[in-house]
Amino acid sequence: MTPVELGAAAQAGDVLVLDARGGRRALEMPTVMLLALTYGGWITVTLQYQRWPLWVVLPLAALFVALHSSLQHEIVHGHPTRWEVVNRVLGMLPLSLWLPFERYRVLHRRHHIDARLTDPLDDPETFYWQPEDWARMRPLTRLLLRAQQTLAGRVLIGSWWHIGAFWRADWRRARSGDATVSGHYLEHLLWCVPVLMWVKFVCEMPLLLYVLAVVVPASGVQLIRSFAEHRARPQAPERIAIVEDSWLLGPLFLFNNLHAVHHEAPLIPWYELPARYRLIRERITAANGGLVYRTYFEVARRYLFRAHDLPTHPDGRAP
Repeated sequence: MTPVELGAAAQAGDVLVLDARGGRRALEMPTVMLLALTYGGWITVTLQYQRWPLWVVLPLAALFVALHSSLQHEIVHGHPTRWEVVNRVLGMLPLSLWLPFERYRVLHRRHHIDARLTDPLDDPETFYWQPEDWARMRPLTRLLLRAQQTLAGRVLIGSWWHIGAFWRADWRRARSGDATVSGHYLEHLLWCVPVLMWVKFVCEMPLLLYVLAVVVPASGVQLIRSFAEHRARPQAPERIAIVEDSWLLGPLFLFNNLHAVHHEAPLIPWYELPARYRLIRERITAANGGLVYRTYFEVARRYLFRAHDLPTHPDGRAP
């Protein structure tokens, strides 16, 4: 299958893992090994809560939770096995506590309908607003949202805002009678039990400390990735950015910094993305209109305290 065919298959909701001949892979060992390393690392670090200094335990735990979030994204796209039930079991454990895996799977699949990228209503991962919705907001709300158009604001404020807004929207859906959303959260709460038991009773770490010093910072790290990866432009390929060289955050994000490559062929496993990007670099950077950043340091240099874009969608809706 070509990259375009792979992308079309993913947008249609297919769950495939392909080998070099176009057949489905039974098992992707690099991802399985990384999953084992991530769970093992998280267990090891949290278990040292009363033995190691906090300035070691908490940042390391946050990095493992951030890496686990990247792996959940990989699992949503049909990795590391050809069996979706196995993949779900591998990804369901909510180290971050706040995000139901099945809810994320449904919404992220919708995000991959590239024709609707950045749309305030159709793209569940957009940071844009309709002008009429923006006009109805309170001044403080608009101030906080404008601050999140900077990288510093997105990481510091967005870590809290994103979680709260996600829960609030789903609470409204559940109250309106959406049984699917309610079911996702019920399943999620059951999977939270072993995480909470481990943190509280085995590691004897205060849950509030885990949330404030591990979960929220891990969310902030992930928001670095999503900060500049989409921009409202008329043509869909031009809405998807690329961060080329990231020797630290790139592996942590499982090379999702090469975001245009991922959107074009979302069924390709993370460890093949850099090679594919080198192969198609000229074509894909032309297609996305040169929306390319050299590193995340360049993103920070441009947008640490300066807005990446206006919070309102320039056309109200994506074309």
